Amino acid sequence: MKLIGIAGFSGNGKTTLIEKLVPIFVREGLKVSLIKHAHHEFDVDKPGKDSHRHRQAGCTEVLVSSSRRWALMHELRSVSEPTLPELLSHFSPCDLVIVEGYKHADIPKVEVHRKDANSPTLHPEDANVVAVATDEALPTKLPQFSIDDAEAIASFVIKHLGLHRARLGIVK
Repeated sequence: MKLIGIAGFSGNGKTTLIEKLVPIFVREGLKVSLIKHAHHEFDVDKPGKDSHRHRQAGCTEVLVSSSRRWALMHELRSVSEPTLPELLSHFSPCDLVIVEGYKHADIPKVEVHRKDANSPTLHPEDANVVAVATDEALPTKLPQFSIDDAEAIASFVIKHLGLHRARLGIVK
């Protein structure tokens, strides 16, 4: 699996860009997965549902399955948050994993930066940033793309990670 981080501070448009990139990668024949780090408590379950009640009763893991999807919820209880590599080990094989929210991870990243967000950039301090998607010209030698040009960004990612070979069946 190849990894690409879509990184930047909150409010810069990471999720919006990812929503545009994923269909392009899929159209190019790539199997894509995503991992997103949440900085706050979240719950994919609903209070009152059986699975929620089982977790509240003390289950460490609850797996819910149907004919369309399955989801495994794992309560950490007092265990430390897993590392990115530990979480990635749970994925089924795929060509590309998009990583959102792990801006300090040691993986290649496309930084997303909007002028109006008034947030700092990650580069040049982060040597893992390989390109910038932005709405303003930034003083960097890194490749820069319009934040709205998902086609160009996807092409860059495919080439940078060598995924064009995976599309052709040369590398899996």
